[in-house]
Amino acid sequence: MITVRLSQERGAAEHGWLKSFHSFSFAEYYDPQHMGFGPLRVINDDWIAPAMGFGTHPHKDMEIITYVLEGAIAHKDSMDNGSTIRPGNVQYMSAGTGVRHSEFNPSSKEHTRLLQIWIQPNMLGGAPLYEEKEFDRIEKDGKLRVVVSGDGANGSIKIRQDARLLIGLFDGDQKQELSLQADRLTYVHLARGELTVNGVVLKEGDAMKLQNEQLLQLSAGKQAEVLVFDLPH
Repeated sequence: MITVRLSQERGAAEHGWLKSFHSFSFAEYYDPQHMGFGPLRVINDDWIAPAMGFGTHPHKDMEIITYVLEGAIAHKDSMDNGSTIRPGNVQYMSAGTGVRHSEFNPSSKEHTRLLQIWIQPNMLGGAPLYEEKEFDRIEKDGKLRVVVSGDGANGSIKIRQDARLLIGLFDGDQKQELSLQADRLTYVHLARGELTVNGVVLKEGDAMKLQNEQLLQLSAGKQAEVLVFDLPH
């Protein structure tokens, strides 16, 4: 079964310094039909104005992945981590028993655009964890690169859930197929560009849910950057 959700059907919030699009219910946006997909709970497409950001705030019992599309984000947390995340980097923070952090756009001129992703962990508690890793563009060019997983395979970041996030860049005649398991869920989020997924043309911000499908087929990309989530039920 394949279900498509168009970009304009997402929740949206405008705070002046922050423009955000919510794939699932978040903050003041509530839709009982879109509370998550398996353990995938949040995909926020955030546009942050220059020199603005999120002040120090807490998280608990959530796997948080940040993927920067444009600009940069400066991160500080209660684990004494501090760094600036840029396009190509994947940042992971497991909130565990509790963590506090802040995120700011360090540029005085350019906006920052990022995807913040929350995945529910397969365990509660545990010490907070932090990791960041750069994945070179060539690793994602015309193919799907596993960037996070439950087992840390192939140099991916290990998270506290039996889930994988794969990211790919597709343009022109580049194609990719991925075998799917019947007992798993697949969620496709097109971050930008245009891409044909299982015969359906997706555009920036569009998403696709796949259940009981055997194959994921990606083709006909137009400067596409796509995120594919492999999830347990």
